Amino acid sequence: MFTTFRGGQTGTWRVLSVAPVRGETLPIMPAVSVTHADTISLPPAPSAHSWRLIGVASHVRYVERLEKIALNKVQAGLGRPEATCAALIPIRKSNAWWLMSQNERRRIFEDKSRHIADSLKYLPAIARQLYHSRDLGGPFDFLTWFEYAPAHAERFEELVAMLRESEEWQFVEREVDVRLARIV
Repeated sequence: MFTTFRGGQTGTWRVLSVAPVRGETLPIMPAVSVTHADTISLPPAPSAHSWRLIGVASHVRYVERLEKIALNKVQAGLGRPEATCAALIPIRKSNAWWLMSQNERRRIFEDKSRHIADSLKYLPAIARQLYHSRDLGGPFDFLTWFEYAPAHAERFEELVAMLRESEEWQFVEREVDVRLARIV
């Protein structure tokens, strides 16, 4: 199943801000739509009036069995009515990251950066989904999607700050932070 995030004139999410964290930003659009489909047409056609980012929710990587069990126990699903805030944070990592073996990346991801262990305390208040896009020819390797209630906005900022301070984030060469509010 392919998930497409389309920045444009219409959508179910109103764009509050688009901020480049590292590298080139995305064009500012008033809305974002999120669609799921079995097929897509590649490559995404560039447009002055919209952008498209496509990813696939795949199996969880860099996670050991006990970590996966812990995540499954506490994580919330997307689409909760109270979760009217969202963030789309597309990320591209450096070639140095991809030249490492899976085990080397795992050591940085969890053993050093504690990506899973330190993120658990933010669940279930913050729901998240990672979409892989590296092999689809897009400009990013990952599309990270978060949903949360306005009451948890400060906790979300803590989570993002913690992740950006980790050793893993030294390998991020492009990151854009798109903040959204659900249109009701």
